[in-house]
Amino acid sequence: MRLGLSTPIVTAQPGLVNEWELTAGPDELVRVAQAADDLGYDHLTCSEHVGVPAADAAERGGVYWDPLATLSFLAAHTRRIRLATSVLVLGYHQPLAIAKRYGTLDVLSGGRLVLGVGVGSLAPEFDLLGADWAGRGAVADERLVQLRAWWGRGSVDGFTVEPHATSTTPTIWVGGRTRRSLRRAVEFGAGWVPFGLGGAQLREFLAAAEAPPGFEVLLSPGPLLDPAGDADGVRSRLARLRDLGATVAVCKVAGDDVAHYCDQLAALHEIAEAL
Repeated sequence: MRLGLSTPIVTAQPGLVNEWELTAGPDELVRVAQAADDLGYDHLTCSEHVGVPAADAAERGGVYWDPLATLSFLAAHTRRIRLATSVLVLGYHQPLAIAKRYGTLDVLSGGRLVLGVGVGSLAPEFDLLGADWAGRGAVADERLVQLRAWWGRGSVDGFTVEPHATSTTPTIWVGGRTRRSLRRAVEFGAGWVPFGLGGAQLREFLAAAEAPPGFEVLLSPGPLLDPAGDADGVRSRLARLRDLGATVAVCKVAGDDVAHYCDQLAALHEIAEAL
């Protein structure tokens, strides 16, 4: 089981954010990204919300850095670590525009892009953007078909599309909390990123899925991890994810400041390697 990093600073969900992140900026972000890169973490994430209703911000948080800009910036400051949208809301984007914009990022990063996608979960945000809330599942399926057909191709329906991604097979992870999201991941993607599901549901869903070889299951251990202060607890939480079928644990760690945060990343990596 590998380790992914739910990137600090770029989101600020209550209960899952360190105090220092609230005033941190690009310098601290680069320092964390480079530490994760050097340690061998699998990927960095960046979520997508254009606007969060004020009534929902207390639960979801109101800070969401734009994933294209953020991951492009991090691509320039890292060498190996993958860069994952987690997740891009398909209903907000025309699929050829995704293929062009994120295909360019794939080129700039040397093929390190992972497209994490989802159907979306905020009806007011759909209204804000003029997107179809009621039909978002069908729209997502249609756009995944188009995205896979157009990804990494320099010519689409008589139009030249340059630059384009480094491969014609996109690495797509599908987020969600339903059986349908898992079916969508198996049909269109290379991995599933569930949230808000208990262990029994995860086992049930995964047991019923006919996932192909190499299919990724990305699970979160929940609240902030303290690997230096609670190594046994962290070890237990990671082992539980492994036993549930996780191929990647997507983690957040506690830290008093950016230096302590990077030390915690090193301690977490050491625990995971010993599992």
